[in-house]
Amino acid sequence: MALGLDHASRRPEGMTDRALNLVLVSTPVGQLGSGRGGGVELTLASLVKGLVQRGHRLHLVAPEGSCSPVADGRVTLHPVPGVDQPSWQHADRNAPMQIPGNAVLPRLWDHALDLASDVDALINFGYDWLPLWLTRHVDARIFHLVSMGSVSAVMDQAVADLARWDQRRLAFHTRRQADDFALVEPPEVVGNGFDLSRYDLQLSMDGPLGWAGRVAPEKGLEDAAAVAALLGERLRVWGLVEDHDYAKRVESAVPAGTIEWCGFKPTAELQRELGGCRALLNTPKWNEAYGNVVVEALACGVPVIAYDRGGPGEIIQDGETGWLVPPDDREALAEATVRVAAIDRQACRRWVERCASQEGLAARVEAWIRRGLTPADGTIS
Repeated sequence: MALGLDHASRRPEGMTDRALNLVLVSTPVGQLGSGRGGGVELTLASLVKGLVQRGHRLHLVAPEGSCSPVADGRVTLHPVPGVDQPSWQHADRNAPMQIPGNAVLPRLWDHALDLASDVDALINFGYDWLPLWLTRHVDARIFHLVSMGSVSAVMDQAVADLARWDQRRLAFHTRRQADDFALVEPPEVVGNGFDLSRYDLQLSMDGPLGWAGRVAPEKGLEDAAAVAALLGERLRVWGLVEDHDYAKRVESAVPAGTIEWCGFKPTAELQRELGGCRALLNTPKWNEAYGNVVVEALACGVPVIAYDRGGPGEIIQDGETGWLVPPDDREALAEATVRVAAIDRQACRRWVERCASQEGLAARVEAWIRRGLTPADGTIS
């Protein structure tokens, strides 16, 4: 079932209109604007813009060298020096928590907690054990927008422990992502949101095939490349190449010229080039929490053909905004690609406007935070 989050943007009855003062703590795996933070960077940028539009005051704590998504007096960027944190998605599932020497992760939280006495709440965007553990041990009211599914036993336990203490501190992008964790109540699902003024609807249906994402094994580029080769088509690939050996293996497995490497592009260029595609192939080998590139494509009117796995399987409306096929089934992926002309590109854009706008995301996150700050029988009071 596809996400239907438009109703969640309505303000709950009795909710105050008082502007909030919030600290947003960015991912410690890279500077904002570098692309190393993956989808978290896009989510954070959209949310900052949306919350500012709603009149809130924000402190953005991020690794040194980061760029603020907006130039606005209500947003203060706090750059913090230190060594990037290794990402959990590249670690062994049973690996222990590791914090490098001179790490930026504890420094981000030192600074965030210094700001805590003058704000309503802190929102964590990093997928890390430390802020989850801190939540129960400090007076600051820390909330977590969980950005990945289950990839680490240590993180699974940290999420489960916090859910048992007070699950109101946790929110997820999709129900499928939340199902990865041992929760005690139905999950808070906020979806995601995008500045739709930055994406142009393109109605041409004769362009190449596209694929977008970090070029790393868990993203399954080899399957999309194999389908393009089977159909005798070119595959345009956008994204940061994290694993160069993997990229070489994928390219060597298909005929020369099948893959056109387009690199990591800022939104303006990406949407212009991606919008010219006939279809986007989405082939994750893991449980994607959401699927930002899926929605970016839909915002341009590009149908998406994806494995029915994780967030994309919840976002895509089969037969209306694209086609869902069994995970890892290249033959089904190729067959669905041939049928992509049956999808109405305007319907793709309409779904995004209804369910994945920047304004809708900000409203849903605000509602989640306000509910969590309301005195109740739990620990937050």
